Amino acid sequence: MKSVKKTKRKPGRTVIAQRPSGKPLLWIAGACAVAGIGIYLATQRPPVAGASQPVHPVSTASEAKQAFGPTIPNTSAPPGKAPAGMVWIPGGEFSMGAQDPPGMDDNMVGMHATADARPVHRVYVDGFFMDKTDVTNAQFAAFVKATRYVTVAERTPRAEDFPGAAPENLVAGAVVFSPPDHAVSLDNHLQWWSYVKDANWRHPTGPGSSIVGKDDFPVVAVAYEDAVAYATWAQKRLPTEAEWEFAARGGLAGKAYVWGDEFRPGGKWMANTHQGHFPDKDTGSDGFVGLAPVAQFPPNGYGLYDMAGNVWQWVSDWYRADYYSTLESAGGVARNPAGPESPFDPAEPTERKKVHRGGSFLCTEQYCSRYMVGTRGKGEISTGTNHLGFRCVTTTPASTKSST
Repeated sequence: MKSVKKTKRKPGRTVIAQRPSGKPLLWIAGACAVAGIGIYLATQRPPVAGASQPVHPVSTASEAKQAFGPTIPNTSAPPGKAPAGMVWIPGGEFSMGAQDPPGMDDNMVGMHATADARPVHRVYVDGFFMDKTDVTNAQFAAFVKATRYVTVAERTPRAEDFPGAAPENLVAGAVVFSPPDHAVSLDNHLQWWSYVKDANWRHPTGPGSSIVGKDDFPVVAVAYEDAVAYATWAQKRLPTEAEWEFAARGGLAGKAYVWGDEFRPGGKWMANTHQGHFPDKDTGSDGFVGLAPVAQFPPNGYGLYDMAGNVWQWVSDWYRADYYSTLESAGGVARNPAGPESPFDPAEPTERKKVHRGGSFLCTEQYCSRYMVGTRGKGEISTGTNHLGFRCVTTTPASTKSST
């Protein structure tokens, strides 16, 4: 059995968050904290309620289950040898979307498939190569060394981008999970999320933290443009949401999880998720408290690791709550969909969000179990968090890729 690795809160962090009363100078808001959070500096806008808002049309769970058809993979051979660290995903036709898992009861409040992941609809994607794991600290460090790239979290926000912001609040940093030391109501995620000064990919939870000795951990605290910059340097790209889900399902059709319909088949842990009481106590029953190194749990049917849990993954699609309804209403099979032309989240209509997929080490049946394979997350594009990373895809085989 793996030894439990605990991630402790570090002393001396500079935390900027919503004040108990009065106008916030820097605050965090989001419909589902586990899915992503937008950062606002000295905004004049009032906070948006944390509860998720329904979208329409929405099919029921039973309708979603009936809508799943078989996965029909392409049978053509790969175009060549897979690049190092990647595997071939054949592509094909499949049913995309979410359903509630078998055996769900009313106590499993976080287990309901989200409305934005319905209706289930048919999609076709071409084949591609995908990274076996999330991009690691070592891989991202090589990119930074070669390019001298500075991530969004390491840059001081510009006053012109945040009119009216107090200078003392224009500080570099990232959003960090900061668990309370006691049980709290789950209706206000500001109780466990903080914007931490100088938190970034090198210091994921703030200045007192480090990635030294963690080369094989997934890189986190990366904004969308950071992920794109790495992918471009590596002569790859981010997957579309449809590519990601086809790959995550691993050839299975209509299953609740990457590996099947049972969360712990034979009592075995299949992903790094939150156990215990959320958000104040993670027992680490799966072997880890907090972030885990990549590839600590079984791969899926395509040989991909951590397509559920550990860290969320950026994909290239803009987020719209009604996008699946748009695809389904068009009829037929959507071929290589790449997302809507522009984003829209009814919970935060002014924010520009991309889709996150896969869930994280914070996902739990008590709150936000988006390790379920068809479910969706979302995040404001300039926001990095300590539970969000990415992986890349390409259609170019190893024999034709130039060295970086």
